[in-house]
Amino acid sequence: MNNSYHTVNPIIRIKENELLSKETFDQLIQAPSVDKVGEILKQTVYGKYITADFEHHFEQSLNQELVDTYEELIQIVPNPRLIWLYTMRYTTHNLKVLTKADKMQENYDYLFIPDGFYSIDELKAAIETGESSTLPPTIVRSIQEVREYFEESRILQGIDVIYDRFFLSEQRKIAESLKDAYILENIIASIDLKNLITVARCLMQKRSKGFMSTVISEDGSIEKETLLAFSNKSLSDFIQFISESEYAELLEPALSKDKIDFLRLDVIIDNHLTNTLQSAQTQAFGPLPLLAYLNAKDIEAMNLRLIIVGKRSGFTTDAIKERMRSLYDI
Repeated sequence: MNNSYHTVNPIIRIKENELLSKETFDQLIQAPSVDKVGEILKQTVYGKYITADFEHHFEQSLNQELVDTYEELIQIVPNPRLIWLYTMRYTTHNLKVLTKADKMQENYDYLFIPDGFYSIDELKAAIETGESSTLPPTIVRSIQEVREYFEESRILQGIDVIYDRFFLSEQRKIAESLKDAYILENIIASIDLKNLITVARCLMQKRSKGFMSTVISEDGSIEKETLLAFSNKSLSDFIQFISESEYAELLEPALSKDKIDFLRLDVIIDNHLTNTLQSAQTQAFGPLPLLAYLNAKDIEAMNLRLIIVGKRSGFTTDAIKERMRSLYDI
């Protein structure tokens, strides 16, 4: 697998040079207005999106930039599933919002996030009929499971539970099929972190053991029964468990004796992925430079969104910095 990327990675190195530098982001954060942000962005790859009222449609512009990136890379990578491994989070998000829109007879098209693979029309048609000749069988099965669930229950949260289960299971399967130990290790770690957050939220919401059993994935390295054992214990007990786990050092900044800062936790986990992919910069072969670039482009879009919204909403510079994700160290 590693040798098959020898022609891809030089292209990735070139594209890395188009990423916004830390200095540019510092200028954007310090910019006194949205107009000034636009002036700075005009000198970058985002210049084509800067119009007189760019801030009102910049979300769509960022989505277009990402889907253009995905489509370009899909054409050159040996195994497109590697890209879907990263963008599958958006596929899952789209399934959730479009299914809820269908069930509630609402229009949530504006929440659609391109994943580079499956269009809004393809997903809508499958959700409406329960069938598709273009979507992978695993997606179709998850849609069918949601349809069966809705025949007996009208609780919308069940939709999230089913699609999240599909997402984590599919992540593990694809990671194993790629036969790359580093990728598999990181996917398993991401499932563990998702499970830890899920259990913590369940304890705060006083959810039953049955509910917890439904939402905890079996695809991580921490035994499901170990996590379920906390269903009748306190949040403090679970925080102590986290503090003694292999993820203690990573998550410690978001933990106190009986409280978890979930906003900070999200930032920590996003930054952790960026940091673990930094090693890919030194690799000439293999798929890691591609994953690192995908993550860098995604984080870049996330931070640009935050800056635009922050400037429009009157956030302070410190408030914007606090929410920023770590930048790719180019």
